[in-house]
Amino acid sequence: MTQEPASRPVSFVGSFPRSTDDLAAWLSGAAAETILDPAQAIFDPHHHVYGTAGKRNYYTMDELARDLRSGHRILGTAYIEAYGAGWRTDGPEDLRTVGEVETIVAMTRIPVDLDTGPCQVAAGVVAFADVLLGERFEAVLDALVAAGEQRLRGIRYRTAVTGGPVGRTIVSPPRPHLLLDPRFQHGIAKLERYGLAFDVWAYDEQLGEVAALADACPGVCFVVDHLGGPVGVLEHDAERAERRRLWLDDLKRLAQRPNVKMKVGGMGMTMFGFGFEHRECPPGSAELAMAWRENFAICLDAFGAERCMFESNFPVDGQTASYATVWNALKLLARGLSASERRALFYGTAAEAYNLPDIALRCDQAMATPSVSASP
Repeated sequence: MTQEPASRPVSFVGSFPRSTDDLAAWLSGAAAETILDPAQAIFDPHHHVYGTAGKRNYYTMDELARDLRSGHRILGTAYIEAYGAGWRTDGPEDLRTVGEVETIVAMTRIPVDLDTGPCQVAAGVVAFADVLLGERFEAVLDALVAAGEQRLRGIRYRTAVTGGPVGRTIVSPPRPHLLLDPRFQHGIAKLERYGLAFDVWAYDEQLGEVAALADACPGVCFVVDHLGGPVGVLEHDAERAERRRLWLDDLKRLAQRPNVKMKVGGMGMTMFGFGFEHRECPPGSAELAMAWRENFAICLDAFGAERCMFESNFPVDGQTASYATVWNALKLLARGLSASERRALFYGTAAEAYNLPDIALRCDQAMATPSVSASP
């Protein structure tokens, strides 16, 4: 089974080939789109906030609010760690990433006012903590729980690693085979007592290790980011057919673990190999949906809608298209599915994974009163 990119990349320099300011100029050249299915309630379970304006790459609350106001009915979001110790640079090193949670919670106490209603940004927070701290790990978890003010819902420790030219583009790559390390598995197992999920950012070649970790920690909910990271650039592109076959086989085996859920998104990342970032103008949602449909169908078939959730993965997916266009594309992928399947994909699965019943209830109530205005 092969997946042909929309246009072959001529180079790959990492996830952010364009600076934030250059990207805004590029995206401004896209054709205007009407918001599809504007009444559809959405909980966005994967976005970041980091940096400050003027840096090469940043995504502040101002940029996030602008994207949320683009017309879709986003009723809440989950914030996923991205800035590490960027908001706390002193004090005990183990606890510096607590500053990220403190900052995000402080910035999002007041919902963002959208035309479609208030959006509770960071209704759930997935934080970073050093899982390899041993006994000190619990002290960090306690500090994160306190800083989260009842919003901490998970931990992410980025484990995505590969060799070759692609691997050399990873900043501060993790140690290979970390998911199989008994110390790492022991740390992840502690999340069960805290009722926290574990977000897994790994590449396709690591899915067997993800399955082994899920087996070692059956009481922990695992949320696999970005379809399990099927890489499609550089040397991975040259081996595309074989890598796709292995990804499909490993994905099906991973889906046999009932404690694993899948985030369907991240396909706007340049490492997927679709190559849209090389276009003179950004693609529209119909073209994105066509390019992404096979990946979506594979994950839906393996996990079922009840264990899949759509995600924006912004601002990283913004290297391919705008926030509004990405959600339009995801809505096109969901057309023809049942009401229960759409509920799962747009908010139900994420609300379950991150233990946010209030979000599910609010989305259900919104779907029962679907009168909202479409935005151009």
